[in-house]
Amino acid sequence: MRTTGAVIFDLDGVIVDSEPHHEQAFHDVMADLGYGDSHGMRFRDYMGRTDSELWVDFVARHQPPHSVEEMMALKRARVIEMVRRAEPIFAGLPELVEKLAERWPLAVASGTQREISEAVLSLKDLRRFFRVVLSSAEVAHGKPAPDVFLRTAELLGVAPEGCWVIEDSRSGVAAGLAAGMKVIAITNSHPADELCDATHVVETYEEIGRLLLSTA
Repeated sequence: MRTTGAVIFDLDGVIVDSEPHHEQAFHDVMADLGYGDSHGMRFRDYMGRTDSELWVDFVARHQPPHSVEEMMALKRARVIEMVRRAEPIFAGLPELVEKLAERWPLAVASGTQREISEAVLSLKDLRRFFRVVLSSAEVAHGKPAPDVFLRTAELLGVAPEGCWVIEDSRSGVAAGLAAGMKVIAITNSHPADELCDATHVVETYEEIGRLLLSTA
């Protein structure tokens, strides 16, 4: 087993096609709380960032009677319910993970809450392949800061410069590069020209496999 590096996956938009579910859960919670379309928040502005950032900004704008923690819990429960029902793991992802796990230590470093990450990784028996699962909520700063990737490398016991990051968002690409890691961006959520700062930009999981298995 190679021990001088690792492959670190983002979750939303890389392992699971969950962004539509996150957005729908957000709008559902807004409707339930009486804000409907009057909340004034652009959900897509928060893709790749921590969930708390969205709710902190919402509270600053509207001063609702609900705490950030309460609203995060409401949305989290809805997302988990949707994901378990739909099982929207990207086609080709389980096969890629199984092949990579034979050659590299694997981890997940995500802006989403740990409870959602664990619910996703319980699908298709994916959890067994990942040595570390870390949320940005467990470090000082979320993406695009490098904290979550640096802490993941520390937990894996590998040097950051030996790590590959697989991301789908601009903030995730920036975080991986800031951590001194090589970044593969997959165009699941953004077009290639918006991800051009990454070390490689790909369209398929087969391309990721060819890149990483040839270097392992």
